[in-house]
Amino acid sequence: MKGPTMIRHIAAATALLLIPCALAQTPAARPPSSRPPALRPSFDAFEVATVKLVDHDPKGGRYFRMQDAHRWVAKDYTLPLLIAAAYDLNTRTISGGPDWIDSAHFDIVAITPGDVQPNRIEQMAMLRKLLTDQFQLTFHRQSREFSLYELQVAKGGPRLKESTAPADEAPKLITTVYPPAKLVLPARNATMQDFVFMLQRAMLDRPVTDKTGLTARYDFDLTWAPDETQFGGEVPVASADAPSPPLFTALQQQLGLKLVAARGPINALVIDHAVQPSSN
Repeated sequence: MKGPTMIRHIAAATALLLIPCALAQTPAARPPSSRPPALRPSFDAFEVATVKLVDHDPKGGRYFRMQDAHRWVAKDYTLPLLIAAAYDLNTRTISGGPDWIDSAHFDIVAITPGDVQPNRIEQMAMLRKLLTDQFQLTFHRQSREFSLYELQVAKGGPRLKESTAPADEAPKLITTVYPPAKLVLPARNATMQDFVFMLQRAMLDRPVTDKTGLTARYDFDLTWAPDETQFGGEVPVASADAPSPPLFTALQQQLGLKLVAARGPINALVIDHAVQPSSN
């Protein structure tokens, strides 16, 4: 059986630091350090960024992540998908722009400043600056009515465990595909707003609003079988006899939440101008 593959969209990724036991020291044995703690830089822009036009690979996976403390990569993204990530939007709420925006795919490799790994919020701030500098993106916002989903607490109440992680620790939400058609999302230190942003930015075919009223940070695991409306139809669709439940059922059974179809105003983004960056 093939191993798990990273799904096309990733909301946040944080590397794990493994410390071998042989190197561990007690506080008394640890030598004093003369190096001051690293200062958190201002993550206004990437130090260096390369944007390359690539052929779309439907089997290769789409993601953005920190590969190490200073190297940020995005693989196989269109401009609307980059905008959706940078501004926490559903792609249906993005319109306008030149005729290549849905067909041109890009890989980005960028170096972040300072000695500290940026969190997702800081990464997206630098991505917004890259979109302005390299794609010459300009846009305006406009309130429009859309079909959307409201995330609500289901009957019986939420089935969520409050996280014990520090509040300033970055949330982790990474969706993985397990063949033939099973999706697993372990979420750690995540707010409902973090979850909603992932649902609308990467998973569902319409915007999502948070109507749960839940304000804490949570650890939870969600497992479901995808259908053709999720992830832009770019993941294997589960068969009728799949062992995992569909997403709407999984949300209620596993998290005590539900998605309710509705209509409402969304602050949509209209592209006024954009150019294809030359590969650099």
